[in-house]
Amino acid sequence: MAVSTPSGPSRVRSAGRWFDVRHRGPGTWAYALNRITGLALVGYLYIHLAVLSLLARGPGSYDRFVDLVRSPLFLALDLVLIAGWLIHALNGLRLTVVGLGFGVRAQRTMLVVATGAGLLALVVSAVLLFGD
Repeated sequence: MAVSTPSGPSRVRSAGRWFDVRHRGPGTWAYALNRITGLALVGYLYIHLAVLSLLARGPGSYDRFVDLVRSPLFLALDLVLIAGWLIHALNGLRLTVVGLGFGVRAQRTMLVVATGAGLLALVVSAVLLFGD
């Protein structure tokens, strides 16, 4: 239980508000999603660099890996990667515009437009990935 002081709630209670998911607007969720996708993309970068090290083992090792990543499971993971990139990029642009003070009143509209554009780009990507 948090202890209250005459000046307001304790720091423990204030920190607990970060994890309280009630009464959060779409902008808060978009901001959190932007942070999560950013961290995931950094993690992917390290995995990508590890995979590129297969080139040092010779062409046979790399060719086997290329055969593996052409499977439907890995293509689906590529689609997840593209989704993360689109979310991070489009929402990052929206956050930048709002952060600069432009379109502050139109945040929700920009979020809807960014979501629609991202979904459209994701569908096009899926068709291109799985169309062969």
